[in-house]
Amino acid sequence: MLRNLHVKNFALIDDAAVEFKSGLNVLTGETGAGKSILIDALGSALGQRAGSEVIRRGAESAYTELVFSTDDIAAEKLAELELEPEDGQLIISRRILPGRNTYKINDETVTASRVRAVTECLLDIHGQHEHQSLLKTSKQLEILDSFAGNEASVLKSRCGEAYRAYKKAEEELASFTLSEEERLRRADFLDFEIGEIENAAIKPGEKDSLSDEFKRLSHGEKIERAVGSALAEISDNASDALNRASGQLSSVTGFDPSLMSLSEQLLTIEDLMDSLRREAEAYLQDNPYDEQRLNSVADRLDEIHRLENKYGDLSGRGEEILAKRREERRKLKEYEELRAEALKAREMAFNALTEACSKLTSLRRSVIPPLTEAITAALQELNFLSVRFLIELKQTDMPSASGSDSVQFLISLNPGAEPEPLARVASGGELSRIMLAIKTILADQDDIPTVIFDEIDTGISGRTAQMVGRKLKEISRYRQVILITHLPQIAAMADAHFGIEKWTDNVRTYTGVRLLNEEESVRELARLLGGDQISESVLITARELKNH
Repeated sequence: MLRNLHVKNFALIDDAAVEFKSGLNVLTGETGAGKSILIDALGSALGQRAGSEVIRRGAESAYTELVFSTDDIAAEKLAELELEPEDGQLIISRRILPGRNTYKINDETVTASRVRAVTECLLDIHGQHEHQSLLKTSKQLEILDSFAGNEASVLKSRCGEAYRAYKKAEEELASFTLSEEERLRRADFLDFEIGEIENAAIKPGEKDSLSDEFKRLSHGEKIERAVGSALAEISDNASDALNRASGQLSSVTGFDPSLMSLSEQLLTIEDLMDSLRREAEAYLQDNPYDEQRLNSVADRLDEIHRLENKYGDLSGRGEEILAKRREERRKLKEYEELRAEALKAREMAFNALTEACSKLTSLRRSVIPPLTEAITAALQELNFLSVRFLIELKQTDMPSASGSDSVQFLISLNPGAEPEPLARVASGGELSRIMLAIKTILADQDDIPTVIFDEIDTGISGRTAQMVGRKLKEISRYRQVILITHLPQIAAMADAHFGIEKWTDNVRTYTGVRLLNEEESVRELARLLGGDQISESVLITARELKNH
C-alpha cells in the first residue's frame, strides 16, 4: 500500500508530506484549495504527463516521492519485473526540471515507461472525468476483458500475433501486382544487369588496388627521375668517400684498438649503401614508366566507377548486389507459383486469426452473464433500485489485433423502460456510480493493493451518497482506498481524514495537507454540511454523522 507522499515545489504546494493509513483515507477541502493538485502530483510520480509549468514559481524543480510497502502478492508481481523491494519498501520519485525529467526507483534511475509498468502493480487511479470513458465502446470491451482475467490477456496476445502475421502475409501478396508484359520486361532488364555485372568481374578490393597503381603510374616519370638522381648521388660520391674513410681508419686501428668501433660502423654503412644502390637499381629496372599500362588502369577504373554509379559498391559488395538481382529474377520467372504461395499463406494466416478471435469471443461470451449479474448487484447497492443492465456482444466486419468483437453496455434505470446505450440514458452522477460499481468488481480481479478516487461522488447526494460511502468503505476492508470528496456522508466514513488548506502571506499562495484529529474532522464535516457558518446544530449533526 501507499505509505507516504512527499511533494515539493509542485504548483501551489511548497513542501507537503502525507502519511497515509490502511483502510479508507479521505481528503477534503474548500473548492480551489488544491485537492486535485495533490492527486496530480501523485500521478506525476507514476509517469503521468507533467511539464515544467507545474514547477512552483521561483523554484528550480518540482519533486514528488512515493513510498510503498509491499505484501507477498505485490512482491511477486514486482519480481516478474525484476524489482526487489528493500526492507519491504519501494520508493518511486520524479524530479521535474525545465526540459527534462528524472525518475528513480529505490535510487536507481529508470524510464517513465518502467515506472508505469511498476506502479500498475501497486495502485489504480480513477480520475475526475474517467467515468466519461464508459461511453466509449472500446473502454467497455476493455472492462469485459479485465473481468475475464489472465485468460483473456493470453488470448488477446495470440490474436495480436495472428493479426500481425496476417497483415504481413497480406502485404506480401499485395506486392504481386505486375502484368505478364511488365514481368517479361523487368526480367529482360535484370538479365542485362546481371550479365553486365558478371562480365565486369570486379574483384573484392580491386578498385583500391587500381587507384594506388594509377597514382604511381601517373607520376611515373617524376618517380623515375627522382630515383635515378638519388642513385647517381650515392654511386658517384658517397661510395668513394666511404671507401676512403674506411681505408684511413683501417691504417691506424693497430695503434689504437678503440678505433675498431668506428671502423666497423663505416663498414656497416658501406654495406648499407651497397644494398640501397642495388635496391634502387632493381626498382628502376622493375618499374619502368609504362604509358600503355597507365591508360589501361585508367580505363578499368572508369569502368568500375560507371558500374558502381549504377549498382553500388561492386568492389566491396559485388556478390551481395548480384545475389539480390538473381533472386529478383528467380521470383519473376516463378511469379505465378510464388503468387499462389503468397495467396495460400494469406489464407492460412487469416484462418489462424479467425480461430484465435473465435476463442477470444467464446471466452467473452462466457463471462458476460457473471459480469452482468455482478454489475447489476453492485448498482443496486449504489441506489439504482429498478436497474436492468445488459452487455451486448457483436461481431465486427473484420478481425483485428484485439479480436473480432464489439461490446456495448446497455442500461435501463426506470421500470418498463428498455435498456439503451449508456450515452443515451446515464447522467454524469449516474456514470460515476456505474464506474464505481465496475471498479469494485474489477478490484477483486486484479489484487491491486491501493485504489485512488478523485471525486468519484460527482453529481450525487443524499441517500445515494451514503450508499456510495458504504461501498467505498467495503472496498477499503480489502485494500487501501484514497479518495477526494466534497460529500460529508462519504468523508464521515474515513479511517483517516486529511484536510487540504490554501493560504497566502500576501506574497505567495500555499497549499498544505494534514491529518485531522477527531474534533477537527467533525468541524470539517460541519463545514461540508453547512458552509462557513458552523452552528452548534450543524456540529451536532456532523458528530452524529461521524459516529453513525
